[in-house]
Amino acid sequence: MSELITLTIDGKELKAKEGDSVLNIARANGIFIPAICYLTRCSPTLACRLCLVESDGKQIYACNSKAKDGMNITTTTENIEKERRAVMEVYDVNHPLQCGVCDQSGDCELQNYTLYQKVDSQSYAIRDVNRPREHWGVMNYDPGLCIVCEKCVTVCKDMIGSNALSTVKRGAEALPGKFKATMPKDAYAMWNKLNKSLIGFEEDKCVDCGECISVCPVGALVSNDFQYKSNSWELTKIPAANPHSSDCALLYYEVKHESIVNHNVQKIYRVTNEHHYASINGAARFGYDFENRVESQDEIAFDKAIEAFKKADTIKFNSFITNEEALILQKLKEKFAYKLVNSDALAYKKFLEAYASVSGKSLYSADLKDIHNSNFVISVGSYLKSDSPNTKYAFNNSVVMNKGAGLYFHPMGDPVMEQCGKRGKTTEFIYHKPLAEESILYFILDRFGEDLPEAIQTTLNSYKETRLKSVTEMIKEKVVSIVKDEESGEEKEVTKMVPKKVTKEVEYEYTRLLDEINADATLLETIEAMKDKKDSYTLILGEDLITHPNSQNLAKLAAIVEKYTQFKVVTIPTSTNTLGVSLICDLDEEEGSYCVGYNVKADFQLSALGDGDLDMPALNQQEGTFTNIDKRVVPTNAALPYKGYVLNDIANSLLGTEVEHTISYTKSLPVDKGFQAVEFDSLTNYFANDWSENRGYILNTFDVEASDEIAQKQNVSFEVASSEITIYKANPINQFNEFTAIAHEFKDNLESGMFANEAFLEELELSAGDKVLLSANGTEVEVSVYTDNQVSGKIAYVSSFEKELNTKALFSGYRFTSANVKKV
Repeated sequence: MSELITLTIDGKELKAKEGDSVLNIARANGIFIPAICYLTRCSPTLACRLCLVESDGKQIYACNSKAKDGMNITTTTENIEKERRAVMEVYDVNHPLQCGVCDQSGDCELQNYTLYQKVDSQSYAIRDVNRPREHWGVMNYDPGLCIVCEKCVTVCKDMIGSNALSTVKRGAEALPGKFKATMPKDAYAMWNKLNKSLIGFEEDKCVDCGECISVCPVGALVSNDFQYKSNSWELTKIPAANPHSSDCALLYYEVKHESIVNHNVQKIYRVTNEHHYASINGAARFGYDFENRVESQDEIAFDKAIEAFKKADTIKFNSFITNEEALILQKLKEKFAYKLVNSDALAYKKFLEAYASVSGKSLYSADLKDIHNSNFVISVGSYLKSDSPNTKYAFNNSVVMNKGAGLYFHPMGDPVMEQCGKRGKTTEFIYHKPLAEESILYFILDRFGEDLPEAIQTTLNSYKETRLKSVTEMIKEKVVSIVKDEESGEEKEVTKMVPKKVTKEVEYEYTRLLDEINADATLLETIEAMKDKKDSYTLILGEDLITHPNSQNLAKLAAIVEKYTQFKVVTIPTSTNTLGVSLICDLDEEEGSYCVGYNVKADFQLSALGDGDLDMPALNQQEGTFTNIDKRVVPTNAALPYKGYVLNDIANSLLGTEVEHTISYTKSLPVDKGFQAVEFDSLTNYFANDWSENRGYILNTFDVEASDEIAQKQNVSFEVASSEITIYKANPINQFNEFTAIAHEFKDNLESGMFANEAFLEELELSAGDKVLLSANGTEVEVSVYTDNQVSGKIAYVSSFEKELNTKALFSGYRFTSANVKKV
């Protein structure tokens, strides 16, 4: 761990971690140093040179300079001001004068810094070249506006891990020679690079997250959907939390009236985020308009709902609800003895309880920040890029920025994940058969465990055996030769040491666990090399473990990993508020004879999708809280109005209460489950300059009674008949649920069905657009076929986000199964 040092910036004495950048230290302490190209959580590009400062009489770049004890830094001098002014003049050379229609105008860093540096004249000029606009997936790129700051390239590489963007050469005239001699050197170097470069795009690597749009300081990268729709200063920012996945990342719904004609109707125009502190995925950024527009309360439908609740013995619901709504459902259960059925949250609840029975703690130990800060990270049982993109970003960020190491275990081949780090050096991807997750956890204990419980060690020893391997070494061999002197004719011996390759057999310890996880002995050597100089470890557990037939034992094994290795553990909640629901609600296994459903099919449906018997507000129309992957209770706010009934109205009628607002329940969330008695309006929702997260509060973790007892390892195998294929329950990137499916950016090109790479489809004699019957688990479902070359191998995945397409019935719980495929 880095030690604290003392340095001085502009006469202010500061404490900081040794090795932190000067720029980050200044920002954390409220000291302004201009920088247009730097991203807090990524590597410096040195593209803009604006962060020039003076340290002990020497000019350095604050973004790229590591803090040392005793440093004395001055952020501005006469010479530095000349350099910064010249840089901004260069950025303004040939920059199109279209601020009136540019989407970034009003939020533009080029505008801000031009004004900050008081640029009121132009000293430089060069003939420009035509740079045509391009359309890239969800965004448009205007090279004429691009200042090649490389923020987009950097965030795609260091944070997202896609490497879809890069700097490429462009045709342009060389800078006139006179400028090199007459203008400040940093401004000239920056201009010379800017004049030669543009941004290039590789579509096959892009995951449509839109983070490059977020970081672009000008209007060069813009959402194709948003462009020319509104000026930024017309929009009202509503702070909220990502409603689609369990990161619940901070985002802003940007809202204004729909049109001059419909000036009383509010509309979300875009979603933005504070990219220096937290990224958001494509679903959060583009799947924003899923509101349920209801103009009045339907009293007849409400009365029918009350009658349905009086008749029902079961409430079925999913985890796309707030903590407050979950508490209302729990109160209804306590009053009327309803069965509460939520299979997703119940499986997660059982996993946590089994985990706690060994770990001795009520919750897992790690969060996303721990992953970001790790230098050794392992992911088991999660299809990260789709299940939890922000966890994938953290995995990549750990490997790239911390010079870390990563292991990714999963049955699905994933070329997108393979962009994280350098395969074979910093990252290794082990594609194993389904049901091998238990063997993987044992393998982790074998490689990283110390002083393990006797039963665990006995199991590990039963897999060990001594094997031989060939090792080639370079040795020096003594060679004696007779050399004859040409003049005297005398012969003499000459001795030389000659390098020679020697192959020999050596013994090594092998574990047959490698056979069960589809790896070989080279993985043992790779891990040993990766462990060198690593001191911060995090293990990521995903939904494949939670739904595994032996999930209880897997949870206990994971807790053994936490207790007897250096790994902290994070268990990804499977939906937005799965963790919150699992803590608040007493859940049941089976439903009864008559069900009321909340956003799920049932005898009587409450639905925020507008397809039920009584309408409910969508999550972008609600105030409330979520409990996210970081075990943090975070607030979300209503971006759009809702004029119909809400769940609280039903609760007031059935419970005989007079609770005015749903958020009145925030302070009543169960303290014995880790929540705090805090009013909703007291919850904070922002990041500070020092990157501290001030969003709601972190759940309290309790000590629980624990032991190291686990069941004996089960040797299970996943069998697939010759006439069948393996299918996996997963969604395409950025599709999470029924709500993303109705967002206009996605529904216009809705793809729901079976997905596989082109080679596998060809082997199955199928093509994109075909219809097939999938038969598994006693169910037959007709689906469309799609090509997805961002997966590899011989497993097809089947989407589950579409409410009307009952693909979930193909699976008995575990996300993998074997299925018959018949072309229609």
